Amino acid sequence: QRQLVESGGGLVQPGGSLRLSCSASGFTLDFWVVGWFRQFPGAERQGVSCISSGGTKYYADSVKGRFTISRDNAKNTVYLQMNNLQPEDTAVYYCAADFGISFAQPMCTMSNYDNMDVWGNGTLVTVSS
Repeated sequence: QRQLVESGGGLVQPGGSLRLSCSASGFTLDFWVVGWFRQFPGAERQGVSCISSGGTKYYADSVKGRFTISRDNAKNTVYLQMNNLQPEDTAVYYCAADFGISFAQPMCTMSNYDNMDVWGNGTLVTVSS
C-alpha cells in the first residue's frame, strides 16, 4: 500500500514561515516525481512546486522566491519550505507522487490531476494575523 502523509501545517502570521513534510511509506521515492499542490476553498487543487527524481525543480509563479522544495531520499521524504507567507497562501496543501511522469514542470502544470499515482490527505496552512 503506497501512502503519502503530509505534516507541518498550521497557523502562521503574514511574513512567517512553515516547513511542510511529505513522508512516503510502502514504496521508495527515489525514482518518483513528487509535487506539492494546494487547494483553496471552492476551487480545484493546483500545482505549487514539483521536483523530479534527479532534483530538477519547478515553482508556480505565485511562490517563486518564497518557497523551496527539496527531497531527502534517505528519509523517503520531500519538503516544502515556505517563507514570507501571505494570507492568499491559505489552503490545504497536498503532496503527490507519480512514477510515469519524468519531469517536474509537467507534473505541476497539468490541467487534470485525477490520474496522479499517489496522493496524501493534505495539511492545512492558515496565514492570518
